[in-house]
Amino acid sequence: MSPKPNSIASRDIAYCLHPYTNARAHEKKGPLVITHGKGIEVFDDQGKSYIEGMAGLWSTSLGFSEERLVEAAAKQMRALPFYHGFTHKTAIPAVELSEKLIAMAPVPMSKVIFANSGSEANDTIVKLVWYYNNALGRPEKKKIISRVKGYHGVTVATASMTGLPVNQTDFDLPINNILHTSCPHYWRFGKEGESEEAFASRMACELEEMILSEGPETIAAFIGEPVMGAGGVIIPPATYWEKIQTVLRKHDILLIADEVICGFGRTGNSFGSQTFGIEPDIMSMAKALSSSYLPISAVMLNDKFYQVIADNSDKIGVLGHGFTYSGHPVCAAVALETLKIYEERNLFAQVAETGAHLQNRLAAFKDHPLVGEVRGIGLIAGVELVQNKRTKESFSPAGKVGTYLNERAVEEGLIIRNMGDTIAFCPPLIITDDQIDQMIGRFAKALEKTLDWTRREGLLSVA
Repeated sequence: MSPKPNSIASRDIAYCLHPYTNARAHEKKGPLVITHGKGIEVFDDQGKSYIEGMAGLWSTSLGFSEERLVEAAAKQMRALPFYHGFTHKTAIPAVELSEKLIAMAPVPMSKVIFANSGSEANDTIVKLVWYYNNALGRPEKKKIISRVKGYHGVTVATASMTGLPVNQTDFDLPINNILHTSCPHYWRFGKEGESEEAFASRMACELEEMILSEGPETIAAFIGEPVMGAGGVIIPPATYWEKIQTVLRKHDILLIADEVICGFGRTGNSFGSQTFGIEPDIMSMAKALSSSYLPISAVMLNDKFYQVIADNSDKIGVLGHGFTYSGHPVCAAVALETLKIYEERNLFAQVAETGAHLQNRLAAFKDHPLVGEVRGIGLIAGVELVQNKRTKESFSPAGKVGTYLNERAVEEGLIIRNMGDTIAFCPPLIITDDQIDQMIGRFAKALEKTLDWTRREGLLSVA
């Protein structure tokens, strides 16, 4: 049905270009218009409610109606609606937020620099890593290693680090000095008879082979998400991070932890780095930092890294990087209040409990004819759909079945997300066991509709 003339939907089609959307398909389909939210639910312009099983974009950790964040924004708006951090100036919320983040860091950190999104945070890191090695007289040590299926953003530099074709095709990416090593997805890429630990060892060996082939003197840093999010919710195999870090330390390569999705409770700890024993030199964070009520991101640097940056800024006369809205006082005030709420409600410990319930409920789908693997930790999970369970053969074309299931879920009042044929779950951290049960019930109905469709269309192989 075509949107009504002059409706929000029709005006959207007329004037808006949407991210991560097929523009021609959108002209025909139009948008789902979300008007308001309450708790873990959002509501469309027809009054229909949906469980937001993706917390928006992996991010609205406190749900869609936390009044304390609204009040924090309003209070700061009245006091100081904007100020910047350029040329020796600051605003109190930015200072207090920096102090709080350093106190929360999983390993000793020295300084915080703010940006407005995960992409900007990781882009800042790329520039600082290059700046750092120039300052040390190592102009050749510039290459950054990411991973196939890793996701680090959509700016020119971060989309280059992102290991997903859709983010690079026809954008003339990746740029130079960006490399991609193997994806650590044991279920998909483990060899027959290979144990999980042996697979992790092979991943570390392949990384070291790349480093030696390129020349360790040319490799500046390795960037990775504790849990790979947009690449399909890929959980690292046992001992993976331990082995990767051994290789990096051996060759004097910085470790960057991209905590944009995992940070602030998603895996049951303050940071995914704690969950998996990662000891980064640099960390990026965003999303749940403010429960996404306002845009803000941050980069934390250890002292060894900071001292080199500081010395070089003294030599040049200025650190020539920053954004107008870096450490925006209203955004920082909302982030501070978000962190207070996490602490007061002991929310990360709660996630460890509700996360176990989510993982147990999803595990029940492992025997479903469409499901190849169920994987997850805390309140993040992925269900991978396959054409053939025995051979793990994927559907072709990729994403067709996942998209169909996603649409059926919307019909059932559930918003989830398919990355190809992997269905992601990442609900608000405030979700309860009962609400998880409701979410799983709606997913089960959508999955059964999808199974019936694949059988009718002859898409499912049972050989």
